[in-house]
Amino acid sequence: MHRTVLLQEAVDALAVKANGVYVDCTFGRGGHSKAILSRLGAEGRLLALDRDADAIAAAATITDARFTAAHARFSQLAEVLAAHDIGSVDGILLDLGVSSPQLEDAARGFSFRLDGPLDMRMDSTRGPTVGEWLAGASENQIGEVVRTYGEERFAQPIARAIVAARSRGTIRTTRELAQIVAQAVRTREPGQDPATRTFQALRIFINQELEELSLGLEQALTTLKAGGRLAVISFHSLEDRIVKRFMREQSQPAPVPRGLAVREADRAPPKMRLIGKPRRPSAAEIVDNPRARSAVLRVAERLALEPVAG
Repeated sequence: MHRTVLLQEAVDALAVKANGVYVDCTFGRGGHSKAILSRLGAEGRLLALDRDADAIAAAATITDARFTAAHARFSQLAEVLAAHDIGSVDGILLDLGVSSPQLEDAARGFSFRLDGPLDMRMDSTRGPTVGEWLAGASENQIGEVVRTYGEERFAQPIARAIVAARSRGTIRTTRELAQIVAQAVRTREPGQDPATRTFQALRIFINQELEELSLGLEQALTTLKAGGRLAVISFHSLEDRIVKRFMREQSQPAPVPRGLAVREADRAPPKMRLIGKPRRPSAAEIVDNPRARSAVLRVAERLALEPVAG
């Protein structure tokens, strides 16, 4: 059963208006979407996106006329809004976590704890699987992916072990890969499986998660109305770093090229302002749902699109 992380905190952060228009960019199993709908009035509207076809199938069970779902990625936000005749919106939510149904379905290949095909695609209808990519990637390419996206200090020994195992036959399953990684990792933090960082890295890479996040944030900025809120829940340092940097940069006046004299009053004003401090799950939520322990919620609000005349 999927448990939505930071459910009330994220929806509260959106400051939902009864007649507002909102976008849930990661429907998952609908926890956030249903909470947003419960706060909308008859004239309100909610559009949900998800790149996972199973999530979109789950969204089809919501028959509320105010609700629409689309099979799409973050980078398609502007395109989907245009297709549904939506201009600017009052709030956008991105929940960057992998859902429990994805992790607990062995056939999806996300978990090293379950034996299944080495897939890991968020959208199983397109693109290469992790197994297909590993079959053709060089040792250097594998090492770079594991190091960059998993922050794994044993990236090169892992890559070497994968290539050696591949020479003896195709690596087909999650269990096979997890065993190869375990033999290459000499030490690991207490309580963490040796394959954790490698599986994270391959999943992020094969789904282009960080690139999708960056594109989605940029499109969210241009889509929000003045006063509209952007709420993002991250689950690991790489994605949280992108969100933190984006919100910080957009909440400051535009930078001035070095050597160019510009009066402070003439600098382009900030496009956003930060709302509160980053929020983390309560101790009670972590006990109830251990997967919530690394989550962090950051919120920013779109400022007036043009400076207000003095």
